[in-house]
Amino acid sequence: MSEAANPTFDSDEERWTAVQARDGRADGTFFYSVRTTGVFCRPSCASRAPLRKNVAFHADVESARTAGFRPCKRCTPEGPSREEQRSAAIADACRHIETSEEIPLLDDLAAAVGLSRFHFHRQFKKITGVTPRAYSASVRSEAARRELQNGASVTEAIYASGFGTSSRFYETAPTRLGMRPGAYRAGGKGEEVRFAIGECSLGHVLVAATSVGICAILLGDEPDALVREVQDRFSNAELIGDDPDFDHYVSVAVGAVERPHDPFPLPLDVRGTAFQEKVWNALRTLRPGTTASYKEIAERIGAPSATRAVAQACGSNRIAIAIPCHRVVRTNGEVSGYRWGVERKHALLKREARHG
Repeated sequence: MSEAANPTFDSDEERWTAVQARDGRADGTFFYSVRTTGVFCRPSCASRAPLRKNVAFHADVESARTAGFRPCKRCTPEGPSREEQRSAAIADACRHIETSEEIPLLDDLAAAVGLSRFHFHRQFKKITGVTPRAYSASVRSEAARRELQNGASVTEAIYASGFGTSSRFYETAPTRLGMRPGAYRAGGKGEEVRFAIGECSLGHVLVAATSVGICAILLGDEPDALVREVQDRFSNAELIGDDPDFDHYVSVAVGAVERPHDPFPLPLDVRGTAFQEKVWNALRTLRPGTTASYKEIAERIGAPSATRAVAQACGSNRIAIAIPCHRVVRTNGEVSGYRWGVERKHALLKREARHG
């Protein structure tokens, strides 16, 4: 998977195709004018489609004006595009969710940004990749996580994060926190986190698991540094490092490094925001030997403008190999940005390509 087939809008043929499709991806790359109306527009303009013989293309607003055309009043090519306006409105809604003491109602959010309930819900999911409800729950869960880490009681964390009722929080706590809220507040106190360290062609690999499943696969050169990362994550949990029954987990992880086309059979304890989990789920659909750009992942999860957020979600992944963030590359195919080192990312991709 790559972006080789994506249009560049460098030729008039591609530009005309974009105008016919009202392709928002072309907005800002060029403008087109219509001789019979005397106006110039964005490629995504919703006006009636012109005849090709009446259309000329312009690199920017200035050149269109110099040619004697005036801006279209419908798509306002000199101001923010409709897509930019929608993105700004959804960003405002996100800030409203993040700063509200309680979870806002959908109708209130839609009214606050001047959209209908249906249109707002659809645009919010398109841009962020999640529904307003899921985003609100994610924000509240992250706030509760911070409160618990800072020593607040479970009750204090519930209400400080805006859940309103304890039942709503406890319904999702095991999934969001990976353990009971009280145990999370105590840095995993009373919980068992088993781990073991092995060696592979990429150096050392640490595998850790809760009762839910694998919560970390870490790669590195220094075993002690990998252990410290787990200790910092679960500062008060009972870390069990000499469990012979756990050796199988390490064998599977090492096998995933050395034989990337083999299936990964172990359950995962995935912890993140709703958006992060959506990105990580998309990564797990990438087959060994293939890559995708951050932009392609954003489009796949229905959030085409969230390329930077996708990159951040990849960087937050703590489960190497099983959640294959190493298969995400730049739009031009360059390899960069890997939590465990670009050299390891190169090595993983070369191995997958070689055995594909």
